Amino acid sequence: MLYQAFQLWSDLMMPARTAARAAVATKGAFGALSEWDGPRRFFALAELLADIKLTSQRPPFGIDEVLSGNALLGVREEVALRLPFANLLHFAKDTPTPKPKVLVVAPLSGHFATLLRNTVATLLRDHDVYITDWVNARDVPLSAGTFAFDDYVDYVIRFVDELGPGANIVSVCQPCVQTLAAVAIMAEDKHPLQPRTMTLMGGPIDTRAAPTVVNELATSKPLDWFEENLIQTVPLRYAGRGRAVYPGFLQLTAFMSMNLGRHMGQYRAFYQSRADGEDEAADRIIEFYEEYLAVLDMTAEFYIETVDRVFQRALLAKGELHYRGRKVRPERIHKTALLTIEGERDDICAVGQTSAAHDLCSGLRPHLKRHYLQPGVGHYGVFSGSRWERQIYPQVRNHILAMG
Repeated sequence: MLYQAFQLWSDLMMPARTAARAAVATKGAFGALSEWDGPRRFFALAELLADIKLTSQRPPFGIDEVLSGNALLGVREEVALRLPFANLLHFAKDTPTPKPKVLVVAPLSGHFATLLRNTVATLLRDHDVYITDWVNARDVPLSAGTFAFDDYVDYVIRFVDELGPGANIVSVCQPCVQTLAAVAIMAEDKHPLQPRTMTLMGGPIDTRAAPTVVNELATSKPLDWFEENLIQTVPLRYAGRGRAVYPGFLQLTAFMSMNLGRHMGQYRAFYQSRADGEDEAADRIIEFYEEYLAVLDMTAEFYIETVDRVFQRALLAKGELHYRGRKVRPERIHKTALLTIEGERDDICAVGQTSAAHDLCSGLRPHLKRHYLQPGVGHYGVFSGSRWERQIYPQVRNHILAMG
């Protein structure tokens, strides 16, 4: 019923948002009058109501060109492989020489893969980039079957296969566990397309190492509490009608409640900046929230198994994780070079959680393992922003280049 109630609220708000959007559209007709103090405040309020809202539609990546060396190259999005719950999206560009192939494994944690737009745009300078473009579970018909923890591992292996020889993996946040499991399974099977490198960035390999508020929330209740209180049924209007999901709006509510004061402050800052004519500052805020408020639903089975295996029982870190009935053995990895990256101020995956992968990958020789700690950044700063571009990205690029 909670999903239906949320949908009803969204429907009831639609006329007000439509009216607000229409009001904003008339701004140009007022000419210089629109720059007066009163009208500026009115239009700022109307824009706040119209545009800072929750949506379940994937925003565009919007990466049309990239500076590679001294050349400005056009970028086009191509779907290299379609699967029910994710597409393998290729950011193709015309280059005179082949670039190392990189699979970016995006989180499936309530936001779309576009959250890694800056990650992709930066990697594109020197690499041939693909990304796991997850589909909103509410839009996947029941006939497509289920999607659980092991299916995520399957998707990573399938996508690596699609990239072919010499692929590199860059995994961000939550999927670091599934990525490490996928590479371990490929290594044990002596898979001919084992990735050349694996970069794990801010991921919960061992949540016991330095528990955060996020970890504590996941362990504060028994598993059946999550099933009874958070799992909802997709309403009839969507293609995935009847599917059990963890709705994106619930995940977003949990995240925003952790920093509610900050978000309310940003809303006020947007209104004030627009009302004062400081459009550049207002545009930065609205660009962030257009992405942050775009959410997707996760299948119930994937969400519950992730809470159980990764956060409550930390099975990979304990050496007890199983995939399709097989024990996952990271110590069997011998060929895939490992780089782990953490942010000093990360309050989602704290220092020590990702670097735990090095102890698990005991079969790798020392020169194939590296760790990098970035001072002064939180979780999002690990993969987005100026320090990612100027300080962290060179570590990733050099790691891939060294194994080329």
